[in-house]
Amino acid sequence: MRGRRIVAVAVACGAVLAGLVAARAGLADRPVPSAAPVTPPPPSPTTAPPPPTTSPPPPRITYPARGAGTWLFAAGGGPVAGRSGQLMRYRVAVERGIGGIEPDAFAAEVTRTLADPRSWTGDGRWRLQRVGYGSPYDLTVYLTTPGTRDDLCPGDDGYTSCRNGERVVLNVARWAHGVPRYGAPLEQYRQYLVNHEVGHRLGRGHEKCPGPGRPAPVMQQQTLGLHGCVAYGWPLRDGRQYRGPAGSYDDPVPEGP
Repeated sequence: MRGRRIVAVAVACGAVLAGLVAARAGLADRPVPSAAPVTPPPPSPTTAPPPPTTSPPPPRITYPARGAGTWLFAAGGGPVAGRSGQLMRYRVAVERGIGGIEPDAFAAEVTRTLADPRSWTGDGRWRLQRVGYGSPYDLTVYLTTPGTRDDLCPGDDGYTSCRNGERVVLNVARWAHGVPRYGAPLEQYRQYLVNHEVGHRLGRGHEKCPGPGRPAPVMQQQTLGLHGCVAYGWPLRDGRQYRGPAGSYDDPVPEGP
């Protein structure tokens, strides 16, 4: 009897011991939460966007009332603009004494205007090509001081520009300042100025405003007044010649630079 009790106690103790071992084994398989707080990773550094870049303003154009009457010609030439029509070759020159614009920079603006499809080469009637000094040419585009403008043009107003023979004379005062109440940026006035005076060399005369609120024809004397039209600097609209009635207005020439 006593032997049976000992055996029973031993079996019970073994069962308890086996349960404890199994329990510990199960606990070992479970994740144990860490007591230390989890620190999130630092945010990745961000690069601040670069400050916006702005182009420096163009240098201010300066000039005396009358220059030296001698010229600096733009170097080189360029491709032919226009698909068909009579070829006209032109040179570009800046009068000595004019500061803030180099001959090549002025020539680039003139060439960009005349090569535009809205200009004289856009409808197949004309081809234009810039050439360098010493090459055969049909016209010369001059940027002149007001006093030299009076030497090269009929009249002596010192204000307007002109075409006289093969000379296309652009007054630097108008190139630098435009005209008051033009109602469009200076760049557009310059496009008008080049196209208008070159238009005279191509045989076109003056025209009038075709109606209030309509674009001014490029051969209208927009420097002196718009007469109800809106400033417009190109010979073509929608690929076609844009014209107004032939004639001119008796507008006074403004006084001033």
